[in-house]
Parts: sequence; C-alpha cells; structure tokens
Amino acid sequence: MAKKSHEHHDRPHRHHYDAEMLSVEEARERILSYFEVLPVESTDLVDSLGQVLAEDMVASFDIPPLANSAMDGYAVLASDTRGASTDAPVELVVTGVVAAGQLPDHPLEPGTAIRIMTGAPVPENADAVVPFEDTDELERRASGGSSEAIAIHLHAEPHGNVRGAGEDIESGETVLESGQILRAGEIGVIASLGHSTAKVIRRPVVAIVSTGDELLQPGDEPEPGKIFNSNAFSIAAMVKRYGGVPKILGIAKDTIESLTAALEEALDADLVVTSAGVSKGDYDVVKDVLSSKGEIALWSVRMRPAKPLAFGVLDRKDGTKVPHLGLPGNPVSAMVAFEQFGRSAIRLMMGKPEVEKPSVEAIMDDPIRNHDGRRVYARVQVYKDESGAYRAKSTGNQSSGVLSSMSLANGLAICPDHIGMIDAGEIAKVEMLDWPDDIF
Repeated sequence: MAKKSHEHHDRPHRHHYDAEMLSVEEARERILSYFEVLPVESTDLVDSLGQVLAEDMVASFDIPPLANSAMDGYAVLASDTRGASTDAPVELVVTGVVAAGQLPDHPLEPGTAIRIMTGAPVPENADAVVPFEDTDELERRASGGSSEAIAIHLHAEPHGNVRGAGEDIESGETVLESGQILRAGEIGVIASLGHSTAKVIRRPVVAIVSTGDELLQPGDEPEPGKIFNSNAFSIAAMVKRYGGVPKILGIAKDTIESLTAALEEALDADLVVTSAGVSKGDYDVVKDVLSSKGEIALWSVRMRPAKPLAFGVLDRKDGTKVPHLGLPGNPVSAMVAFEQFGRSAIRLMMGKPEVEKPSVEAIMDDPIRNHDGRRVYARVQVYKDESGAYRAKSTGNQSSGVLSSMSLANGLAICPDHIGMIDAGEIAKVEMLDWPDDIF
C-alpha cells in the first residue's frame, strides 16, 4: 500500500475554532512570558550534568602538559630505527624506564632506548615510541635474555606514538563557552582543567501539590471510594527528568484551610504545580483559593487530552510572585499538559533554548479520530517494520484516566486540530517521549 499523508485527509471534517480556547503554541508563549533564567550557582561536577555552564572555561596550562607516550614500548630516536624489520632488527641499549606519573631522569642518547609506559613523559631527544609488540621483549623474557638491550623490528616514523604537549588543549584556549549544556564529555573536560566544581545556572525547584478529598498517598491502606495519588509522582519524575528538583508536598483536601496551608508551604519554590480543580465542574474552593493567593487565568487549550489548564502567579509575603501551573486531575491529561508546558518552563529557567521534542514521521497502524477540533495527542508505541519504516500503534484505551496507556507509550502521535481523522496507513507526526534502543 502506498503511504498516504494526512495533508490530503481533511475531508469534510474541518472544525471551527473556539475563540475562547488557546492553541498549544499560544498557551505556551503566554506561560513562558512569566519565567526568567535563574541565578548562577557553583555545583559539584557530576551534579552539574544537564545544567547550563555560566562562564567560559579557559585553560591555564597545556593538556597534555608534556609530550607523552601513546603506547607501552620504547622511546627511541626514529633515525636509529632506519631500515629495521622483523628480518633485520636494530638492537639498541636500554638505559632506563619511565613509568606513568614519573619524569625521565636523563635524556635519550643516540643508539639507546628507554622503556616507557603509556602516558609517561617522553625523554628529551626521543622523537618516537616503538610498541612492545614490535620488539623482541617477550622472546628475551622467555629465554632469560638480557634486559639491557632490545631488538627493534619497526622502522619508526618521527613523532610516531608520541602525543605532543598541548595536543588536546593549549594554554589560554577557551575550551567551553558560557551557555553550553554540560554532558559527560564537557564534565570530563572541566575535570581535566583541574576544576572540581562548575558555575552553572541552578536547577528550578518545583513544588507539587495534589488536591482532592478522594486521594490517598501510596503506602496508605486502601479505602472504599478512594484512589492513590499518582499525579504527584509522575509529575515529579518528569520534573527530575527535565532537570528540575521536585518537591512533593502531599495532598490538599478540598477545603480553604488545607489548600491554603499547602500553597504557603510551596511559595519558596520556583514553580508551583497543582493537579485537579481547574475544570468548570470542579469545586470552586480550589479556584477561589488560587485566585485569593495571586492571579489566575482559567484557560482552555485546544488540545486533547488536557483541555482545562490554569496558569497564573501566587503572591509571596515579600511581594514577589511565583508562577503557578494548574494541571488537570486526570493522570494522562496532567502528564501531557506538563510535557507541553512544564518542560518548556523548566528549560527556560535553566537557561536552555526552547526546542521541540524529537519527532518522527510514522505510519499509523490505528486511526486517530478528532471529533471536536482540538489537537489530539494519541498515546502510541513507535517501532520499525521490516523495511525500516517507522510505524506507530495505539497503546489502547485513550481515555485520559487510563494511566497505563502512558506506561506503554514511547510517543504521542499528533492529529492537528483542523484534521478530522488520520486513518490507519496514513502518516502522523509523533513526538517521542523516549528513544528506545530496540528501534534505533
């Protein structure tokens, strides 16, 4: 079957936009306008993984600081090995040994060799290193021969197996620039410059408050009519994944006193995230308390799941404000909304550029139906077929309360708001939640 594109599949299903609903992009732009890059901190190197460097890193010395051996072998004058081969070896007198971490105690003289280990400084006058395997060292040891001489079986080239001083990094060189995201390689480079810490933009602390009389904490005894609080833990995991520091504050009951106390405890964070209490049918107490503690706009976003979204600011006692993101209560809606908005806010606070999630174009095994003109984020499992093409299959029931569908998904297949359906066999853009090893 020829691949079809959803661009040809809007059929008679075009929808009229609800003027009260924001697009995902409009909502994200408004939300991000409330955030700014956080201050700089000094962090232990390993802990700085994924943070943004806040200063240029300039080398104060050469790396390596001295010319050193790239091999275990013998430091020689290349000219002394001219014409050497297995059939016509050149014998040289061994005048010493240089181990890694030691300095040579004498220069190399013509007609001699100095045994040397990988990383050890090359003796003065030596311009090449002959590997052990290109000598008769093993044969000499086996036969009990003298270690005061060595037969060279290789015509060495000048500078062969010698790492020059400053070959990696030269003194005065700007090795890393402010604004770079620190990965394992960058952290290794900083350590090679002798630093045990790095100046980076600090991680945002995200306070997470769950609301609802029906919630129990995981570990509590089950009760009739109650459900366990999953949202706090899935959102906390996402905060941590994207570089933030999650601060789970527990469950606020549907009372003014309980929610007020929870929010008071959350105000020292860089972002407050609540779940539930933002839909039109939710208890007014949630909206009333959030409004009384600051400013809140109850937005509808043209997306499914996660149409109801609250965003605003909460007032601190010192007159400053902290952004507040109110997520829907349904667990899938909360995760999808945080993926689209919370992730971007964390990146901005950490000084990272706004980038889209990695995506692929995949052939759908199952249709995505869009019945109300919202952008649909369908939970799918992306895989490769025998031809190497990406395909995406539904993870099952797409209800926003079916959290297991997220655990089965590695991507969100998108049906645009102006498209009535993407049918099986057609191509959809899939935002990847993960890059599993088995499809790459």
